[in-house]
Amino acid sequence: MADPIPNDTENREKALTRKERRAAKKAAKKAKVRAKRAEMNRTPKLFPANKKGYHIMHFMNFLRFLLYPIHSTLRPFRLYGHKKVGKGACIYFGNHYSIFDIFFPAHTTKEGIHFLSKQSVLEAPVLGYWGYRIGAIGAMRDGSDVRTVMNAMRVLKNGEKISLFPEGTRNKSDGDEFLPFHGGAALLAIKTKSPVVPFVICSRPRLLRMTHVVFGEPMELSEYYDKKLTPEDYGRIDDMLRDRLYELREEHRAMLRAKKEKKHRKKRGN
Repeated sequence: MADPIPNDTENREKALTRKERRAAKKAAKKAKVRAKRAEMNRTPKLFPANKKGYHIMHFMNFLRFLLYPIHSTLRPFRLYGHKKVGKGACIYFGNHYSIFDIFFPAHTTKEGIHFLSKQSVLEAPVLGYWGYRIGAIGAMRDGSDVRTVMNAMRVLKNGEKISLFPEGTRNKSDGDEFLPFHGGAALLAIKTKSPVVPFVICSRPRLLRMTHVVFGEPMELSEYYDKKLTPEDYGRIDDMLRDRLYELREEHRAMLRAKKEKKHRKKRGN
């Protein structure tokens, strides 16, 4: 007796089962890749100093060479102030508008920079791989991850640079005010005895429009070294660092106004 011909309902059920199996297998594979990438980025890669004492990231130098012409053409910028940062550990501390902001500190040194990034970004396929190659430090969104602080201290004690955006996320507001700052920069600077290099992006970077970025002199917090400080003390120092960004921006705007007025007076004199 011939086997009964399966009806359409049975075929659909079998097909659905195969589809579900494929989807489950694909999801498991993605989860395995994410877990492996997260583990890889759990501890940032350290870069030894060369014979001249510089911590060079060859992959970052490649990205500088590859992306600088694109960035400077599509989002032109001009750096002011302390534009050349010497070798050794330091903490770049600035406001944040877009992912392209990471380029600004990178143009002030030939050394590598470890950027603090959201952990979710480091688990992404392409950005996660790039992040590992440049020693990015994963951070939880709320800034409560103790491992983040320990990894950042490990990098600084190795004599390398880190860059952090204390706003924690991109500022999408239209005003001049920064987003509320997360603490941590003061603690890192004092515990590792590293200077802080403040920088402020004076206006939101826009396509084909010039952006001014001002770097301040490195701030040594040596008066706080080897002292027992309370969380409130660190909070006040973090506020001082934030206020320095406002000062840098206002000083730059005042300089531009004075320059413009001088130009107008010169025209009237002619």
